[in-house]
Amino acid sequence: MKRYALGGLLLLLLSGLSPRTVAQEPPAPTTPAEETVTPSCSDCHDQAKAFVTNPHARGGVTGGVVSNDVCATCHGDGTEHMEAGGDKTKITVPRGRIGSDETCLLCHETSTDRISRRGMHANSEQVNCLTCHSVHSADPRSPHLVAKPQLALCGSCHTQAASMRNKPYAHRLDRGGMTCSSCHEPHGRGSKGERSPAMAGHLRTTRSGEAPCLSCHTEKRGPFVFAHGGAELGECTTCHETHGSSNPRMLRRATVKQVCLECHSPIATATLGSQPPSFHNLSLPRYQNCTSCHIAVHGSNRDPQLLK
Repeated sequence: MKRYALGGLLLLLLSGLSPRTVAQEPPAPTTPAEETVTPSCSDCHDQAKAFVTNPHARGGVTGGVVSNDVCATCHGDGTEHMEAGGDKTKITVPRGRIGSDETCLLCHETSTDRISRRGMHANSEQVNCLTCHSVHSADPRSPHLVAKPQLALCGSCHTQAASMRNKPYAHRLDRGGMTCSSCHEPHGRGSKGERSPAMAGHLRTTRSGEAPCLSCHTEKRGPFVFAHGGAELGECTTCHETHGSSNPRMLRRATVKQVCLECHSPIATATLGSQPPSFHNLSLPRYQNCTSCHIAVHGSNRDPQLLK
């Protein structure tokens, strides 16, 4: 074998026996510093967790979590509150009239939500937005975040609610969708031009400006060719107790004749009096139930005496 060939073979063997050079792996890429994650209000507050179904959270829920910005709308920036370990003095909690004025009325404008600063329920220390509405603790099925069922809520101030619960003849509230606000406007403000103080502001009228009774009792609406004078000059409440009565048909008097004779009496005025005529002997049972003959008591299209 030639010398140069032997040298090449020896070089090949030596290179095969030498330790292999281990390729150094490229260094792992440096990971960027993790972004600081801002704690969520719902991390500590169960009320914030349940707020996802609240109408005030619309548009502010991401991945099932309410944005802190939603909470900050009413409670202010909670950064210092979190950094102080939940110090309650570092967060705003709306309470009373001032809380209602400075929080609720920022969004619920008086011009768009029928909220009155002059009405019966205008914000005061005794009655304000937070008296009737519970932003966090209302029943999820309750519309408008009302703090309690309406009959119980209104009954905490208005004694009429007791009549509706205890009288045998009354509108049965909380059934079929009827509530106090079906007839009453809780945010109502006094309005001019109403024919009666009872219709001024706190009652919900129909689109035609009629009493709320006609929203359900449409057959009594009219107009009639021969209208009952009492219905034209008075209101439903002239004859009926709207919040409950001990008398059938929720009448103000025990018998029909007692109701009729408040207007139809010989001693009444010329406008509504001079009735009944002389042949109505009210001592006889046949004449003591006026509606036996005058059946169209709310008005007639056929008979001026409301006989049919």
